Amino acid sequence: MHFNWDDHANCLILQLPELFRYEHNLDYLSRSTNECLFHVDNLDIYKLQRIVDKHVLIAVNSADNATMRIRIMNVENAGQQLELLKAIAEYVWEWFDLGRDLGPFYTLAERDPLLGPVAQRFYGLRLMGIPDLFEALSWGIIGQQINLAFAYTLKRRLVEAFGTSLVWEGRTYWAFPSPETIAGLTPDALTVLQFTGKKAEYLIGVAALMAEGKLTKERLLALGSIQAMEKELVRIRGIGPWTANYVLMRCLRDPAAFPLADVGLHNALKHVMGLDDKPSLETITRLAANWAGWEAYATFYLWRVLY
Repeated sequence: MHFNWDDHANCLILQLPELFRYEHNLDYLSRSTNECLFHVDNLDIYKLQRIVDKHVLIAVNSADNATMRIRIMNVENAGQQLELLKAIAEYVWEWFDLGRDLGPFYTLAERDPLLGPVAQRFYGLRLMGIPDLFEALSWGIIGQQINLAFAYTLKRRLVEAFGTSLVWEGRTYWAFPSPETIAGLTPDALTVLQFTGKKAEYLIGVAALMAEGKLTKERLLALGSIQAMEKELVRIRGIGPWTANYVLMRCLRDPAAFPLADVGLHNALKHVMGLDDKPSLETITRLAANWAGWEAYATFYLWRVLY
């Protein structure tokens, strides 16, 4: 990762890798009008995020697919704060999965008659992440057994009830609640927002584990293998294989993570295969044998066919 500060433009400049197309990532981030954790305005992506020890509002843009400009909106003399600049660059780098060499994925996709056209259509798309472990786990729990539209509604209610906000130039931006905040709630604080009793308990339980330091991203990554990380995650109440692999995809960044039971994946395969019904798990397992090591990217690209 290489970045520098442009005093004249008052922004951080991040050098981008090859095989990157900003417009595809922008399209992905623009897919829901009910998203509450970032705001897309023309070609800029605005996001409020806790970085180091403060909530920072950044505006991300790439006009040439070679550099990414990151404006820091609410911090005075940001260019003089090297630790903060480095942390912001690292956050955006992880958010867009910019450290991933996609060459092997595209080589694999070229040999797959199902995945090949999809990979070509979204060429340069990066698997957008959720770098914050608590946010990723919460989003996975929220999305269990409900449609995507209602999941966005529940997330917005949670964030606007318990998150951190910043008003900037007339618009309110939100950051996800901290584990400490959610750990201090009782389930009825969430059921009133239309969370089920079980989901309320799951969220508060995960928040408590994180607030107590028993569950951390660093500790999970230190386990070293996808199997060990999945095993550790599914030990947590409310986290099954689907949620665990979703978190492995979008937060822990294992390209071999595979949410086999994902309804969106099933519907995408039904669409691209021209089927009347969704394919069986056996069929999906057979198809995925061609995606070994890149199941997460294959899934993400197939999702884009529908979302």
